[in-house]
Amino acid sequence: MAKKAAGVSYEDIVRQVRAGDFQPIYCLMGEEPYYIDRISDYIVEQALTEDERDFNLTILYGPQTTGEEVINAARRYPMMAERQVVVVREAQSLPHKEVLAFYAQKPMPSTVLVLCHKNGVLDGRTNMAKELRKAGVVFESNKLYDRELPGFAVSYVRRKHAEITPDACQILCEHVGADLSRLAGELDKLIVAVGEGNRIDAQSIQDHIGISKEYNSFELVAALSVKDVVKANRIVKYFNSNPKNWALQPTLSTLFKFFSDMMLAYYAPVKSEQGIADWLGQSAWQVRRNILPAMRYYTAMKVFTIIAEIRRTDGASKGVGGQKTSDGDLLKELIYQILH
Repeated sequence: MAKKAAGVSYEDIVRQVRAGDFQPIYCLMGEEPYYIDRISDYIVEQALTEDERDFNLTILYGPQTTGEEVINAARRYPMMAERQVVVVREAQSLPHKEVLAFYAQKPMPSTVLVLCHKNGVLDGRTNMAKELRKAGVVFESNKLYDRELPGFAVSYVRRKHAEITPDACQILCEHVGADLSRLAGELDKLIVAVGEGNRIDAQSIQDHIGISKEYNSFELVAALSVKDVVKANRIVKYFNSNPKNWALQPTLSTLFKFFSDMMLAYYAPVKSEQGIADWLGQSAWQVRRNILPAMRYYTAMKVFTIIAEIRRTDGASKGVGGQKTSDGDLLKELIYQILH
């Protein structure tokens, strides 16, 4: 899945680096650390051999150094190598970083300077940001939306020469959330467990990650989408009996997303499976499995009231109204309101 930023994507940078086309400066910034770490590690891996790294790889940390010290490191010459690499981690905390604008005006051709600026972006109006963009590559790593996570997971698994079924993908993404580093780690664990070339399914998730293939938020949504009262209540009962493996807030988030998507589906210009999928930015599989069946059981007005009930439950779980109802009882009440 490509991450675009000012015309440059993660795949663009990887492709150029793999071809040996190194820029003098890489400013990697944004809220999603996964791509920043991946790119910086890949640059080091491709720019220097293991033997060259002893003398030509410098790792600096923003809170422990200054902009002037970064420039001094970058202006050194490589030792018995074509280039040196200077990586500045936590560059967002680098004191006097504005002086890097002067270095960017005339960077060392034998240095690859990598600035890892996490938890935010540079102000594009500053002189430093403008000079960095002129001298090299500025890449912004944005957080993925929940609907983008399955695409990330499928692409990641394919690059590792394995496959993952849609239901297993959905279960894992909903369990892990938008922490791409953790999601990639869980996928790596599953790929090793099933072996390259094999398929990760819901049973694999249960066996190796510990998420029940029958009792999870994804299956709760599936039960609610067809008003399967027995299955929905069985899942709620399982949640209440296993408090260590369940939390209310992630479940409310999943339910809110599902019913919000369904509300949007009523306004899709084309009411076909693919038309709704395109409108929601989801796969046709997701629409076919849950959205379309649910639209036959719930009116738009009912969905509107369900969303309000989810919000009320969220507030009650955080103490709004002074109630002290347990999370399990709150979920039980919410599911009753949804189904009736």
